[in-house]
Amino acid sequence: MKKFGKKLFALALVSGLIVGSVCSVQAAMVGSEEQVEGANVLLEQYCSNVANGTVDAKTSEVLVASGPNATAVPTAAPASEQTADTAKKTDKDTHVELNLNYSRLGVANKVDTYLNVRKKPSESGKVVGKMTKNAGCHVYHIKKGWAKIVSGKVKGYVKASYLTTDEKAEKLATKVGRECVEIQTDSLRVRALPSTSAPIYSVVSEGEEFTMKEGELTLDYVKKIVKKQKISKDAIKRAGGYEAMQEQLKDFICIYVDDDYAFVAKDFVNEQYTLKRATKVSTVKASSSSGVSSSQASIVEYAKQFLGNRYVWGGASLTNGTDCSGFTMSLYAKYGHSLPHNAAAQAGCTRKVSSPKPGDLFFYSNGSRINHVAMYIGGGMVIHASNPRDGIKISNAYYRHPAKIGRVMN
Repeated sequence: MKKFGKKLFALALVSGLIVGSVCSVQAAMVGSEEQVEGANVLLEQYCSNVANGTVDAKTSEVLVASGPNATAVPTAAPASEQTADTAKKTDKDTHVELNLNYSRLGVANKVDTYLNVRKKPSESGKVVGKMTKNAGCHVYHIKKGWAKIVSGKVKGYVKASYLTTDEKAEKLATKVGRECVEIQTDSLRVRALPSTSAPIYSVVSEGEEFTMKEGELTLDYVKKIVKKQKISKDAIKRAGGYEAMQEQLKDFICIYVDDDYAFVAKDFVNEQYTLKRATKVSTVKASSSSGVSSSQASIVEYAKQFLGNRYVWGGASLTNGTDCSGFTMSLYAKYGHSLPHNAAAQAGCTRKVSSPKPGDLFFYSNGSRINHVAMYIGGGMVIHASNPRDGIKISNAYYRHPAKIGRVMN
């Protein structure tokens, strides 16, 4: 798999338009904020430089069901689940004409953890989103120390002094950007090993992004993953053995799923080089009509202040480093609830619910056991200590299909 050129990314980031699975570039300047937003420019401006083809899928990696009720299947997909027409991406480069005046890039690199995005250009303005360190945005204009920006689905104002902009931002983007894949189908099986018959690690949702392993994927690297993640001999056997995996390496991409490695079929993802984006946030308030208690609202607001802090495996410090279960354990300890420092153990001592409320815990499985936990913050989002690359972050609650939703307090 050929790496995306970082120099090309710096140009494409401020110039490209996504059109299906192909990238085209408009030569005309964008004349208004509405045009920029409507054209899906902004941070989604990237060029994947791929050619289209067709796929004759032998085994589908796509689940028919989608949404929070879809579940993973513990075996290879039957032929009846095959998809008919899917664009296959190749490594073939194409040449595009770029217009650097198309957009203005900003990178939130002058912060320790996160930058608040406010509804109005004032310190008293309502916080509508947060940009973690090195997240990118499109800058509409800067006036009186405030930059009007849009990043992902968040639009508002940030203190301009915390941004790097223009040419310096483009150069910075080549250093702090990341190669990732965007899921292109409703529900995609993630495999524990690079084989369509390997055990299913998880199921991920359309539009979600996952960081890719840099460099060429080799069988030696797969063997290192087997050792690190203690993948069983039975799983290797189900995958067809190393010889079968060697033959399928070209069809898979290795991605990071929280603090683990896993594999997705190339045919159902879009490869891109991009920056992190802002996430929407809203204040959770206690309400009898919504059934949210003051304790539930309070713990969510408490959790948000640690956004962007470090991930440390085995840690439980909200400020100096924590892992996923250490994060939820420490949050609940503040409110007088004792939880074990283990995601699976926490799942065992929480009450299962079907409709989540702020403060509930989302548990995710690697196919054989629960290995990750996050806290629901409302609005379909969770906050969690994800991995050493991202630290404590906010994600779509269904970025992976949860194995259980558990309640600790009412």
